[in-house]
Amino acid sequence: MRILFLGDVIGRAGREATATALPGLRAALGIDLAVVNGENASHGFGLGPDMADALFAAGADVITLGNHAWDRKEIIPYINNQPRLVRPLNFPPGTPGLGSVVATLHDGRRALVINVMGRLFMDPLDCPFRATAVELAKHRLGTTVAATLIDFHGEATSEKMAFGHSFDGQASLIVGTHTHVPTADLQILPGGTAYQTDAGMCGDYDSVIGMAKEGAAARFWRKMPGDKLAPSDGPVTLSGVFVETDDATGLAIRVEPVRQGGRLSQHLPTI
Repeated sequence: MRILFLGDVIGRAGREATATALPGLRAALGIDLAVVNGENASHGFGLGPDMADALFAAGADVITLGNHAWDRKEIIPYINNQPRLVRPLNFPPGTPGLGSVVATLHDGRRALVINVMGRLFMDPLDCPFRATAVELAKHRLGTTVAATLIDFHGEATSEKMAFGHSFDGQASLIVGTHTHVPTADLQILPGGTAYQTDAGMCGDYDSVIGMAKEGAAARFWRKMPGDKLAPSDGPVTLSGVFVETDDATGLAIRVEPVRQGGRLSQHLPTI
């Protein structure tokens, strides 16, 4: 199976670039499962139902969220009726929506996608490790599901790395989101799980993690509230991960970065 994961989509520029590029990426890379983190798609904070619809229409099989899941209140009734939009699994019981989904692909294969959120320097939530262990126990990689992808939305690199090693061999891909900067540790772990601490963002990198740099930098100079942060609307780099899995085991046999457009060095896998 070939999997494409795209990191946090930032604002209108990120949404439009992702929706424009995704059909071509799916075709060029022969993608079976495409997952997009959309929690910053609405002006950098949250996701609107119309925006989710546009990303699904462009070819996203599943959209994941994070700490800005509820910034657009309209998403609450929407998520209850759209199981392919998943919020962090370790939100408290009774939270709207689901933290995982088993998506049926075009060829009938099934893929498990889990969204989980870290606790270090983040909101106090239920344990992401225990919640994931319970969810993974319901499925068998390579048998009941052909692939498993986990989006770990977190701040601390140590927590993300500990999570990756804890579930090595139980997922096809464990990838971090939230910090908006692609890390250089893309690898296949010893147990066969592809891993990257953070996939980066689908946004303008001439910015402060996707936000217009002048206003964002001023907050560090003055330590005072300023104008509301707004997404930078320059050329977008799509940042993500490409994984190819072993059909028998569901584990990774190949992993490469995806960087297209904008300012960062470009990289697309060769098929």
